[in-house]
Amino acid sequence: MSDFYSPDLGMNPDDPFARDADGKLVRRGYWLDMGDRSVIMAMTQGVGAALANEHKRAHLDDIGRAHLVDQICIQEIIPPEA
Repeated sequence: MSDFYSPDLGMNPDDPFARDADGKLVRRGYWLDMGDRSVIMAMTQGVGAALANEHKRAHLDDIGRAHLVDQICIQEIIPPEA
């Protein structure tokens, strides 16, 4: 199973990343009603900006937007070993 982001529902019960006991996205319509540009904005500058790349990838794959990974996930640059 993918490693989905688990929001603190005590602080925000309406979090758009909330999942039920079976791991299904509760507010799927929130994401599916958005166009690609809106998803990019939400994931880079909005509700998903603080998520780790692995969580963003898993979420995008789940909502059928895996084609947006390169535009949303910032590539992590690893410095060369000294």
